[in-house]
Amino acid sequence: MRLLTRTGLDWTHKYPAIATAVSSLPAKQAYLDAELCGVRPDGVTSFSMIQAASDSGNAAGLVFFLFDLLYLDGEDVGARPLIERTARLAALLSHASSALHYTDHQTGQGRAFFEKACAMSLEGIVSKRVDARYAPGNRGLWLKVKCLHREEFVVVGWTDPEGRRPYLGALLLAYHHPDGKLVYAGRVGSGIGQAELERLWRRLQPLAISKMPLEVPPPRSTRFGSPLVLSRVHWVRPELVIEVKFLTWTGENLLRQVVYEGLREDKPAAEVRREVPHAKPGTLAGSR
Repeated sequence: MRLLTRTGLDWTHKYPAIATAVSSLPAKQAYLDAELCGVRPDGVTSFSMIQAASDSGNAAGLVFFLFDLLYLDGEDVGARPLIERTARLAALLSHASSALHYTDHQTGQGRAFFEKACAMSLEGIVSKRVDARYAPGNRGLWLKVKCLHREEFVVVGWTDPEGRRPYLGALLLAYHHPDGKLVYAGRVGSGIGQAELERLWRRLQPLAISKMPLEVPPPRSTRFGSPLVLSRVHWVRPELVIEVKFLTWTGENLLRQVVYEGLREDKPAAEVRREVPHAKPGTLAGSR
């Protein structure tokens, strides 16, 4: 039994309870697609709970949401239509541990389903072709529609703290342009607790560099937010990836009302690009 990230990192040792739960499934060999989430008491998933569990070694509050079955006991299930794969997956999980959760689906009524998800403060929905076979990397077969704007960015620097705030003030963020250059996107300081501030500060220290990694310096002032004093910025090698949620992009192509969500250790910094707005919900069958 191994838990692998989408980039192939083996994280089995981080979540032994989840690994044990998957090992107990009635199968000799299986390849499962899933997402590990923290779940708050109100049922809403929490990215920060995963971070806390990783730091403490306690994964008791985490749930493994399984949504696809690719291989089972010698059979290439991934060659079958999605609707058949999910039925096989549901049967496999019928007596599973509470740490494992089958991700059910809603067929049709995509727009109403999306609006309900947003009303419950969920991240959004994913719509998939019910008749499609599994195709690695082919996102043309599924569509993610978000209620909140959430994206990953590369950390390119940090500012000194002010007042009683310890360790650091804000993280400077960037993304890769198609030509490979780093483009400044804004900064984030909200949503970072003291323990996480220390954790980030320690992760940033060995990455410190003297030269700015951006092609174009960030603006010293914008319509939103306080002025940026470049002399107080500590630049770092662009290796650390974080996820944030934000209100919108401004006319200056900067993030507005940004809140820190957590580190994304499963995604290489070189793959971080600015996301293109998706189509409206309800265009595909099989929303979940």
